[in-house]
Amino acid sequence: MTSDSAAEYDVIVIGGGPAGENAAAYAIADSERTAVIVERELVGGECSYWACMPSKALLRPAHVLSGAKAMAGITASGLDVDAVLKRRDAFTHKHDDSSQVDWANDNRIEVVRGTGRLAGERLVEVGGRQLRARHAVVLATGTKAAVPDVPGLRDALPWISRDVTNLHEVPRRVVIIGGGVVACEAATWLAALGASEITMLVRGNALLGNAEPFAGERVAAALSDAGVRVLFGTQPTRVVRADAKDSGEGWIHGGVVTVEIGDSEVEADEIVVAAGRGPATAELGLGSVGLADGYVEVDDRLTVRGVDGDWLYAVGDVNHRAALTHMGKYHARVCGDVIAARAEGRAMADARYAATADHGQVPQVVFTAPEVASVGQTEAAARKAGYAVETVELDIAVAGSALARDDYAGRAKIVIDTATDTLLGATFVGPEVGELIHAATVAVVGKVPLATLWHAVPAYPTVSELWLRLLEARRS
Repeated sequence: MTSDSAAEYDVIVIGGGPAGENAAAYAIADSERTAVIVERELVGGECSYWACMPSKALLRPAHVLSGAKAMAGITASGLDVDAVLKRRDAFTHKHDDSSQVDWANDNRIEVVRGTGRLAGERLVEVGGRQLRARHAVVLATGTKAAVPDVPGLRDALPWISRDVTNLHEVPRRVVIIGGGVVACEAATWLAALGASEITMLVRGNALLGNAEPFAGERVAAALSDAGVRVLFGTQPTRVVRADAKDSGEGWIHGGVVTVEIGDSEVEADEIVVAAGRGPATAELGLGSVGLADGYVEVDDRLTVRGVDGDWLYAVGDVNHRAALTHMGKYHARVCGDVIAARAEGRAMADARYAATADHGQVPQVVFTAPEVASVGQTEAAARKAGYAVETVELDIAVAGSALARDDYAGRAKIVIDTATDTLLGATFVGPEVGELIHAATVAVVGKVPLATLWHAVPAYPTVSELWLRLLEARRS
């Protein structure tokens, strides 16, 4: 098929995850423009079926149970594992994406199944078919799990994040490679669901290495209390599994796994690799437009650098700016607005046409027990960036936290730019602190002076009263 016979759309999006869906929707909103999403797996992407939704569905029941046990007057027993997995499956629709396809069609977005590949300027190939974009092609292919080059590891068919979020049986003994968000959350729900021997192999000397040190320390202590063995400064040297078999996603992949760690070894029923991710661009045809394989660099309008004509965009994890679903959707909203403005010849002076929130203002929640919620820069990152900073750090101990649960334990830290007297970052660790982070995000993004924050009075008695304690501690 030649490009002359290509089907034409105003906007072509390769990748149907949340970022791709939002980019398409925003690019054609309130217009007669047309859009198509090219998706080789499930519309809704990694987040809906293999990451955010199933992982939080597995974590939440244990958090609720913990809260109930920490409240006098409530009798709480344990988790019904089958019921927890059934609820998880309800959120992932058992990997049926028909509702997502219906959403796309209802919003005038066509869905084409297959692997999309760039084939030149504004051209995309899907199998034997060619699509041409009048205005824009958006890359939203995300990332894929990385498996370290450890002898025997790949042959052992380890679980990756997709398996552990979609587990159908709980291994009794588990080895987890990694100490980041996925590793810590997986260890949390595996312990809650009944895995009795969990060993984490952490190459560095802390969990959640990009967070404030106290965050990783508190998560490590809680995991240890839950029976998880955390080995720092450790990585596997060899993995042996004699009868590995591809038994399907979330099912134990064979017999006993032996993980060698220097002169010692650990036996497990399953091994989980949570050691980072890499760009899903190997089949994307980047070379056809003069780009190298790998992450795709973009400017603040999400336009791909190194490609002339302002027609190629990249949103979400594939641009390597902030690998979080909410930031990918943010990129997509900006990208869609930029595409629409360029298509209509409108000026783009408004701030909404530039993605700036991932320049030191990114919010994130790690749903471990305790939760870790943060936004902006840590003290170390701020100092490295050249800021003169002041910090306030204290335990969360207010009336609201005492009422929330009888064993409430948490800690908070803010990082202050002394030149402007505004927040550069904030970190909270404790039960349910994820619900506190948006206030900090508004303060960081809005560059709200601390003198103004004195007049943002927290309601009593809520955990948010910790803001008053932080300001009082700084004042004194």
